Amino acid sequence: MIEDDEGHARLIEKNIRRAGVSNEIIHFTDGTSALAFLYESPQGPAMNGPALVLLDLNLPDMSGTEILMRMKAEDSPLRRTPIVVLTTTDDKVEIQRCYDLGANVYITKPVNYESFATAIRQLGLFLSVIQLPEQAEDAR
Repeated sequence: MIEDDEGHARLIEKNIRRAGVSNEIIHFTDGTSALAFLYESPQGPAMNGPALVLLDLNLPDMSGTEILMRMKAEDSPLRRTPIVVLTTTDDKVEIQRCYDLGANVYITKPVNYESFATAIRQLGLFLSVIQLPEQAEDAR
């Protein structure tokens, strides 16, 4: 979870737990430390496997869209990582931009936590039954 507001982060985690999700949640309050973990840490998804990223767009050191673009870039080892944008920005152009960049879900705060929990559960179920094939190297 990349969320600079501690109160929002606690509320999000509480509702993820209430939805029955018991996976480890690692919280980052800025983009720099989140990207370092995602790409460089031996426990991070680039080196250690799947993750789901909850991403705020309004961070103190960079825009969440920068993180989204970096993660979804064609040469990124994290391009298939599901990203749920969870932010106060409800501008339709910004929402469309996030989807165009590869966001899987866009949720505007304040969140209806019942629908949020349902969306997280459904995304988890979807990811547990679907396997996306890697593109063949010679197809590029």
